[in-house]
Amino acid sequence: MWQALEAFLTELEAAGASQKTVRAYRYGISDFLKFTNKNYVRELSIEDYNKWRLERLRKGFPEGSNDKRRIQTTLHYYSLYVRSFIKWLGIADKIPAVSRPRGRRNVTTLRLEDVKKLLDASRDIVDKTIVALLFETGLRAQELLSLNVEDVNLESREIIVKHAKFGDERIVFFGPLSYETLKIYMYLSNKREGRLFDLTYSGLYKRLKTLASRAGVDPSKVRPHVMRHTFATEALKRGMDLITLQNLLGHKDIKTTQIYIHLLKEDIKKSYENAFSQGLKTWENSPSKASELDSSKLSVEAT
Repeated sequence: MWQALEAFLTELEAAGASQKTVRAYRYGISDFLKFTNKNYVRELSIEDYNKWRLERLRKGFPEGSNDKRRIQTTLHYYSLYVRSFIKWLGIADKIPAVSRPRGRRNVTTLRLEDVKKLLDASRDIVDKTIVALLFETGLRAQELLSLNVEDVNLESREIIVKHAKFGDERIVFFGPLSYETLKIYMYLSNKREGRLFDLTYSGLYKRLKTLASRAGVDPSKVRPHVMRHTFATEALKRGMDLITLQNLLGHKDIKTTQIYIHLLKEDIKKSYENAFSQGLKTWENSPSKASELDSSKLSVEAT
């Protein structure tokens, strides 16, 4: 059974999945296999999958959170992983996945002034280049760390993302800030080939947290994926259409990209309330204006 899992994960990695994705599949499928407590592939059935799914929905995961929403979110992804594994084994094709919890996702973004603080507090060109790229491209952390020097074209200001999520390849673009920092970084590092950044995910994460503390920005809000959210919301604010943003972010489903529209609506609502609350106070402070409206003098003309 476990040999089959290793063979499946090997094929997944060969198809272009990142180490982070492979680990996620391993956790999800391992939980399922431990639950079934079976030794051979031929013993597995759809009934095992259904029992596991219902048990986790009712009782959650061992040593996991008791939050129902978090349990369902985790099970949503795990069920997708297990479903892929079961299909790969040839046991069944049509297997129901657990739906994602309804409701708006809580998306954290940085203000532009916070991004500027991070850039100003950069201790070296590596810090500055990383912040610039994450902000101007919306790359996922693993995509950034998987970049090779030859993937970056300074002349056309394009990056080929070869190790994207789901194994797809795409092109992203970068602006003047990334152009200037990349040019300096490549000159100083004298890199001609190989990985662009010699960092692990843990190293990147710690570097951003340290940078946030030095910049006076809340470290809990500074993460690679928050930079990605910041890029997306800024792109929409500056007039980018949703389809273009979807392609740049590498989203399979446009619904994933649409979460950023909700953030824009909140900004628009705040602007509206600020503008009209001021107007309302002006009206309320002018009683004479109200007296001018005599209902007896108002009429509707027939047309």
